[in-house]
Amino acid sequence: MGGDHGCGVVIEGAARALEGNSKITTLYLVGNQADIHAALPKGGFRDHRVRVVHASEVVEMDEKPVVALRKKKDSSIVRAAELVREGKADALVSLGNTGGLFAAATFKVGRIAGVDRGCIATVIPRQSNEFVLLDAGANIECKPFHLAQFAVMGHVYSREVLQRKSPRVGILSIGTEDSKGNELTLEAFRLCKKLDLNFIGNVEGHDLFKDHVDVVVCDGFVGNIVLKTCESLAVGMFSMLKRELMSNTKRKIGAYLARNAFHSIRRRMDPEVYGGAPLLGFNGMVFKAHGSARERAVTSALRVTADAVQYQVNEIIAREIANANAALAAADIALPTPA
Repeated sequence: MGGDHGCGVVIEGAARALEGNSKITTLYLVGNQADIHAALPKGGFRDHRVRVVHASEVVEMDEKPVVALRKKKDSSIVRAAELVREGKADALVSLGNTGGLFAAATFKVGRIAGVDRGCIATVIPRQSNEFVLLDAGANIECKPFHLAQFAVMGHVYSREVLQRKSPRVGILSIGTEDSKGNELTLEAFRLCKKLDLNFIGNVEGHDLFKDHVDVVVCDGFVGNIVLKTCESLAVGMFSMLKRELMSNTKRKIGAYLARNAFHSIRRRMDPEVYGGAPLLGFNGMVFKAHGSARERAVTSALRVTADAVQYQVNEIIAREIANANAALAAADIALPTPA
């Protein structure tokens, strides 16, 4: 119910995801029942795997997440999170309020045992593959231990979902030298060296698009700035390129001859291919789709989420987080008291 274009877009995206995808055995559409039925295609939803779950309220984009969840107990995000908590669903996909989704994941779905904080992981494309950036905005203030856990979770997601054989994990800093960084990154560096990771140390901003690293770890403040800067830069570069190519006839001819290359780059950079971002560290896959997502992006979000469930990403994260915590404890590093 939380997308910019209404539930009809979600329904059509869900219909496309179900076509030929046997991995999805049941799909719940959670929201206002009257609105959902009104948006159904003519003749209704013919796929027997679809269930409609009524929720009379919606957490709006401008509401404070925790307050809204407490007041709106019959909101679509609360009802969807409860389906996961009760084991009726394996995963939750939402186009709505990011803070509301993260709060619902934290307080309704619950964190994996041993995980101190969940995080938002964003897959960012580059020339020949992608890298995972986390945290991308959920945790503005972090402790070194949190970054170490983000490294473990990002490593699992990169290996299992993106199929990187041995993902290279780096901490985003102001220099590649071991001594560079602030108190947070320096201590996180020390912790990550004690973990069973392909840890390559510090990476800088100009390393991200050079295929030097597969998992980029930072706090949510830095990660969100990096993410939005990358998005804005991509849009700006395409706009400038288009303006220059259309400035005279000779350039227009060149642009026409190179149109297939431009189309390939645009497809590579298309956010709808990825559908959004996974929230890692919770007892169920949670996926944040773009609020502006159209049908194709919804389909991609459901596909990626179903893949993550099939690959048992959460089960692997639970196992590797337990191993990481044990390794840090064995090194006499104090672990946070479970919340």
